[in-house]
Amino acid sequence: MIFLLLLLLVSVPAEAQCAMCRAVLESEQEGAAAEGINNGIIYLMIFPYLFIGGVGYFAYRVYRKSKLAE
Repeated sequence: MIFLLLLLLVSVPAEAQCAMCRAVLESEQEGAAAEGINNGIIYLMIFPYLFIGGVGYFAYRVYRKSKLAE
């Protein structure tokens, strides 16, 4: 439980670009577009994890409710 809390509270900066995006964006001088692309990719990566976590939590609740009913 403590490990899960630490994972939620500690953030690690990450760069998530494909090779083609990186090559195109490295030619830009300011780097603002590259930062925006990175933020967008990380934002889109969150939703599958939230979905899987929700399904897991729902399965846990159903399992626990059936165990308590026995």
